[in-house]
Amino acid sequence: MTIKDIYLAGGCFWGTEHFFKQIAGVVSTEVGFANGHTANPTYEQVYTDTTGYAETVKVVYNPSQVTLEFLLQMFFAAIDPTSLNKQGHDDGTRYRTGIYYTDAADRTVIDKVFAEEQSKYAEPLVVEREPLTAFYSADEYHQDYLDKHPDGYCHLPKALFEMARNANRK
Repeated sequence: MTIKDIYLAGGCFWGTEHFFKQIAGVVSTEVGFANGHTANPTYEQVYTDTTGYAETVKVVYNPSQVTLEFLLQMFFAAIDPTSLNKQGHDDGTRYRTGIYYTDAADRTVIDKVFAEEQSKYAEPLVVEREPLTAFYSADEYHQDYLDKHPDGYCHLPKALFEMARNANRK
């Protein structure tokens, strides 16, 4: 099986991870911190907004079951792409939105979906589109958080999880 990955920052990583886990073709997810400037940052360090990192979800997927284009369309359905450094009640640079890629060939698809989304808004989108420069996994406590704590905090409405669960099922 061929697998690919994409790193998506959509605000608090607890909800973003849970959202992507629902989508058929997603093989695994991992929460962590992307594209900052401190080696091996802790959650507490990232929380200070001084490390440059964004809370990010590594999404590993099977491209024969789900396309990058579809995953990005789902990503945009789960975020406010015009909100700078804020998603829901979560505020700070660690909650910025971003698409970070490891395969340069993915940039064409990213730019296509971005342009389609931009056409829906009068104001410019503030979603970063950059190569992944660093990713550090968050502590086990944060992995699969909403599976472990079903009533835990989440900035995403529960209806989005149901939408994701049914989105590309045959």
